Amino acid sequence: MKKTIAALIVTSVLAGCQTADETLTTSSTPIAVTGATASAIAGDMASRLAEQVGPAGTTILKMEKDTSEYAAALEAALKGWGYTVIADGKVGKVQKPVEIAWSVDSFDGQVLARISTPTIALGRAYTATSAGATPASPLSIMQRN
Repeated sequence: MKKTIAALIVTSVLAGCQTADETLTTSSTPIAVTGATASAIAGDMASRLAEQVGPAGTTILKMEKDTSEYAAALEAALKGWGYTVIADGKVGKVQKPVEIAWSVDSFDGQVLARISTPTIALGRAYTATSAGATPASPLSIMQRN
């Protein structure tokens, strides 16, 4: 009985000695992606999104209005895949568009691009080059319920 009580005391004391959770704190910085880099990343991400969402002829995509070069390149790339893209916020009563959100960040010298819908999120790292950008990681796909 003494051993059981001693074991409980030692266990409870040691449980109180755990160190704090030291998670990695990484910060990414939003960046302005321009020119050939914006076009290359937008084209790749649009093609990957096209593989995941509905058919181009019947799926309407809605994105927030943005004046950045990347937003314009992404909109053009999605239209190039045959999608109707609504960027002005005006949706008809019958239309049920798929809302997409995107972000472009910089981390450790690479460009992190993400695009998401309510059911799927895609992400990939790129290395910017003088001719555009090349994928520096595999495509990350997260499906949501």
